[in-house]
Amino acid sequence: MGKIGKILWQDLTVDNAAEIRDFYCEVVGWIFSEVNQGEYNDFNMINEPEEEPVAGICHRRGVLTNFPAQWLNYVMVKDLAASLEKCISLDGKVIDGPKPMGELQYAIIQDPAGAFLVLMGAQAVGAVKI
Repeated sequence: MGKIGKILWQDLTVDNAAEIRDFYCEVVGWIFSEVNQGEYNDFNMINEPEEEPVAGICHRRGVLTNFPAQWLNYVMVKDLAASLEKCISLDGKVIDGPKPMGELQYAIIQDPAGAFLVLMGAQAVGAVKI
């Protein structure tokens, strides 16, 4: 599990992932590696000089269907349920989730200004009641 409060990852989920992948390869200079999703591949975007994955570009399919087409940051929280409840009490919205991602759970929130963020936590499936 990552450090609480730290941005763990960023990705972009779109309908035309290969086209957008190529756009960022040209504009930023990234290269990519494919990430097998079964019936299709998503992409890790790689900073070529360091050969370090820096972001993902994903197809808007399956569990990612409700993801907004914008760059999303993923942040680890101590207690996902408490963070989601606090989000709602402060006039934010839970857009999607909580859903499993490996051993963790995630949820997309929207703050009162309209910005999106993905919260990650280690709660069991079904533990969050929104």
